[in-house]
Amino acid sequence: MSRTAAGNLFNCINCQKKWYLPQKITEVPELKEHTFDYQGLPVSYRVTGSGPPLLMIHGWGSSARVMLPLARSLSDIRTCYVPDLPGFGETPAPKAPWTIGDYAGLARTFTKEVIGGPVDVLAHSFGGRMVLKWASDSARGKGTGDKSGMISASGHTKPGPDHHTDGNAADSVPGSELRKIIITGGAGMKPRRSFSYYRRRVTAMILKAPFVLLPGALRLKAMDWLRGTSVWKSLGSSDYQKLEGVMRETFVKTVSEHLENCLPDISQEVLLLWGKEDEATPWYQAERMEKGLANGALVGLERAGHYAFLDQPDHFQRIVRAFLVAE
Repeated sequence: MSRTAAGNLFNCINCQKKWYLPQKITEVPELKEHTFDYQGLPVSYRVTGSGPPLLMIHGWGSSARVMLPLARSLSDIRTCYVPDLPGFGETPAPKAPWTIGDYAGLARTFTKEVIGGPVDVLAHSFGGRMVLKWASDSARGKGTGDKSGMISASGHTKPGPDHHTDGNAADSVPGSELRKIIITGGAGMKPRRSFSYYRRRVTAMILKAPFVLLPGALRLKAMDWLRGTSVWKSLGSSDYQKLEGVMRETFVKTVSEHLENCLPDISQEVLLLWGKEDEATPWYQAERMEKGLANGALVGLERAGHYAFLDQPDHFQRIVRAFLVAE
């Protein structure tokens, strides 16, 4: 958003008007569990609440369950869709390694075929990486769908059973399946590298060198053996070391793609809601993201880390409400 719009948002938050506060929930909101078939992969997702749709995307190594408390707290103003990404929670891993574009394609198809209309998105960590790619590809006209962005993967118009529309012009704007975007602890910016990173990288190059001269099939077999050794695994991050098989390759493919070049394509209003003590995606990455966005605004939460919505749940949801409700 523009700096003026951002200032108005902050003023609204500071006013703490009653309509930004959650209604008193007398009973636990109903939580429905569903499965969406995406290219033969059963994607588990949960739905709760009423009102315009809000797609909530969890981070790497997490699942929909970590987002459910926030979804329930927003259920009085939004219908929250909370999927388990492939390889996490109750959704199985893909059969072959995925790129960030593959995950973004899933989110886009889910919006078209399940939600059936434009959607606000709240994404955490890896989910933020997905949304940046999705928004950029949508703006560039990439991916499935016609110019309205509302055609299913099968080529037929298919509004979902929970399709919401309010006559907003966004319903007919090309690539407009994304409305407002909230990213918290979002990944995708190139991190500052330490000396130990470069030391590990050089060591990996030395370990791979003897296998480069081998014939193709033998080289692939040798590299598979090398990747399975404890020495090789010790060179990777803690996330890498925990992974095996297709998800390890998926991790390598997704984290190695930096998305600074996607930022200029994104025209949506983007709220960057960051924990000031986030060590996984530090504050400087949030600042870089805000600088690259035409309509981005960065808000920091004190005494909050990478999971700001768990560290400061009341403050977090109050700001989210202000952003979603504000015109």
